[in-house]
Amino acid sequence: MFGVDVGGTFTDVVSIENGRIRVTKVPSDRHDPSGSVVEGARRLGVRDAPTFNHASTMGLNAVLERRLPKIGFLATDGFRDILDRGTVQRPLAAQTDPSWRRSFGDMGRPLVPRYLRRGIVERMRSDGSAFIELDERQARHELEVLARCGVEGVAICLINAYINPSHEERLAELTREVLGPEVRVSISSMTSPLAKEYERASTTVIDVIMKLLFDDYSSSLHDGLTGLGFGGELRYADCAANLLPWREALARPYRILFAGPAAGTVSSQHLGAAIGRADLICADVGGTSTDVSMIVGGRPFVQNTFEIEHDLVINALSTEVSSVGAGGGSLVSVSAGGGIAVGPGSAGADPGPACYARGGTRPTVTDAVLLMGVIDPAGFAGGEFTLDRGAAVRAFESLDTPLPVDERIRSTYRLAVSHMAEEILNVAVRHGADVRDFSLMAYGAAGGMLLPAALDVLPLREVIVPPHPGLFSALGLVSADEVYSASESAYVVLGESSAAEIDEVFARMEQRLREQIGEAASVDGVTVRRTLDGRLVGQGWETPFVPVPDGTISPESIGALVTAFHDVYEARNAQRFEQIPVEGVTYRVEIIVPAEKVAYEPVPDPAPYTPVPSGTVRLEHVATAASRPGRDAGGDGAIDAEWFARSELRPGARITGPAVIREDLSTTYVVAGQRAVIGGCGEIIITKDDA
Repeated sequence: MFGVDVGGTFTDVVSIENGRIRVTKVPSDRHDPSGSVVEGARRLGVRDAPTFNHASTMGLNAVLERRLPKIGFLATDGFRDILDRGTVQRPLAAQTDPSWRRSFGDMGRPLVPRYLRRGIVERMRSDGSAFIELDERQARHELEVLARCGVEGVAICLINAYINPSHEERLAELTREVLGPEVRVSISSMTSPLAKEYERASTTVIDVIMKLLFDDYSSSLHDGLTGLGFGGELRYADCAANLLPWREALARPYRILFAGPAAGTVSSQHLGAAIGRADLICADVGGTSTDVSMIVGGRPFVQNTFEIEHDLVINALSTEVSSVGAGGGSLVSVSAGGGIAVGPGSAGADPGPACYARGGTRPTVTDAVLLMGVIDPAGFAGGEFTLDRGAAVRAFESLDTPLPVDERIRSTYRLAVSHMAEEILNVAVRHGADVRDFSLMAYGAAGGMLLPAALDVLPLREVIVPPHPGLFSALGLVSADEVYSASESAYVVLGESSAAEIDEVFARMEQRLREQIGEAASVDGVTVRRTLDGRLVGQGWETPFVPVPDGTISPESIGALVTAFHDVYEARNAQRFEQIPVEGVTYRVEIIVPAEKVAYEPVPDPAPYTPVPSGTVRLEHVATAASRPGRDAGGDGAIDAEWFARSELRPGARITGPAVIREDLSTTYVVAGQRAVIGGCGEIIITKDDA
């Protein structure tokens, strides 16, 4: 099995064969992203692999950076500005700011400029009947305008098309007639047949963009893997880290906008189950950001929509992930007051941190940790390249601040950890969780070297650094199942008279999915999961993922569905209103096809022992609260520490901080005042001495 997580800085590749895990890390190439994946596959030998599971943030990064193809947008006449309007909601911080504008609006960086958004004369009623028939002559005129503008794709979203798609389907035919058969077209009734026009429109726009970004990339990737002798199944992960065959994923590619952070959560869930940790806060520290998610009772939080930017909503099932602009590549700058600031900008992979010696001159968090002595400059990224310590020093010296260089480095480390700890606390508070009850799963290439210090800031139960932390998200891709899903919207009050209609909706979607999957739908272990998003009559928002009981929904069983809604509503809102009728809005079916997974086989009750260090290292600019001047550190902020090769540590090893644990693609820094234990699956469990 292969798992590949394509990030903005590195492409992480994991291979599992006969229970043996092999890993490699390849610098990502923005100009040839598939080349990095193929190179990683070549290194580990992909010829005999049965599956190749792929996740990427390529589409997300393109949207965030507005490196987008030119596309057109067709809406019902009078509604073309829906993409500028959004949901008319402001973030809390901008409630009283008259100058605030949404980032994707016409005053900012629109996904589709206004001149490429055209109104089409037509109108469907909410019951699916035509109020104004499609004016094909006028539609052809607008399409000719888009043709002269040279658009590569067209997104179509008409009012109430999720009830009756006939106008959208005909408009798609006209689009191909006028612009040519090669133009990419997405219609909302096929892409996201759900209520609420804006969310449906924004999802359809992203779908067209992803088609243009991923079609050629996928063909190049498939050809490259085939050239290496790979004859297995290429699968893409979606925003909840569910797997789909790549051609199936490209039918609606908005679902694969981002998958790496979700794959990390799945990987944490899988390892947590093996080591008996059901309540986890997951933190993936990469080069650009730290992605934080939660697992409670062994299950991650999954949402029915997510935002790329504020108010830029996508209708896709997604693991709830919150990000903060603090990672190994976060740029260090000087604040208006002359102090040190970290992030949110990043050096990325090119030119990267100053110590990469690839042209970067601005200091980053990685430069600071290198100068602290935590990172081995000769063994970074598995020896991909040697880090330049002198370049890192010059980068910090170039900052325009009166602070001494020693304090600049110390403050960089401290601020990076503080930014991450703040986001971890924010995520916990939003879910009403007490961080004292949670273990922090710290992964990503920079997770182990930064997040153990969060124990000095937050009262977490412990910090766990998993095996292969630098490629842990890629491991999540070989810990996931294939999931096929379908959803439809219909405003129906749940009651005896509507039971047959609701049952027909679920039966139709399940039948369509089974036909789509084919023989795979009949293999052992396949399960069907049905849910609905409902609301109390009169509400303007829904309660998602209400479980739908198995079997036929009949007048006799509809009451169980209504009770299930009230149970979920009460769990989320601590209120119960059984006297108010319940209205179904969106109905969802998922068929889960089990896939082969990475297996963790923990050593039961490993005997404790004190390992022999591989050597000592001089840590400088020590910056944690656990560093005690006069005891651990000298006047220059230096401290002696032992370092260990992780490959030589077996379960039961006990290490007292300060200490550094090194492996090919990551480093773990156990600060003074902490202790680390190697657990039964090879994980590093770090706690404070007084825990």
